Amino acid sequence: MTNPRVRKIADRIQVIVAEMLERRIKDPRLGFVTVTDVRVTGDSQQASIFYTVLGTEEELASTAAALESAKGVIRSEVAKQLGMRIVPSLTFIPDALPESARALDEVLERARQQDEEVAARRVEAYAGEADPYKKPRVIEDEADEDEADEDEADEDEADGIDLDSTDDRA
Repeated sequence: MTNPRVRKIADRIQVIVAEMLERRIKDPRLGFVTVTDVRVTGDSQQASIFYTVLGTEEELASTAAALESAKGVIRSEVAKQLGMRIVPSLTFIPDALPESARALDEVLERARQQDEEVAARRVEAYAGEADPYKKPRVIEDEADEDEADEDEADEDEADGIDLDSTDDRA
């Protein structure tokens, strides 16, 4: 259906069928129907009308029967409004989109629950220290040597000896 003319015909058929189902078809078997898509063959001989029904399987079956019985009236209205020499024959197909969307939602919900379980296990069993960053460790022997060096420097300053200065007089 790459032809823009065929796409326009399909769009127009979708609008006509939706208006017919809303206003003119008064079958009590007809449930809450939504026309989701229309596909027309390249030669405009066949039109597949995809629809969804809000309700149970019984309502879906009764709506399918109502659409089949109203197919002639709908096709004559399509012919009248399109003004084409050859009117496409109509085929009503229940759209599988709601079922596949529901299945996809269930899969996403299961994945979300599994992610939450993994996150909870990760918090409970953290494999490391509370603070994972490395800090320099002070070895006790080196700390004692550093303190001893500082003490000697303090004593030399107190005696008035300046070890850092050098006397260039020789």
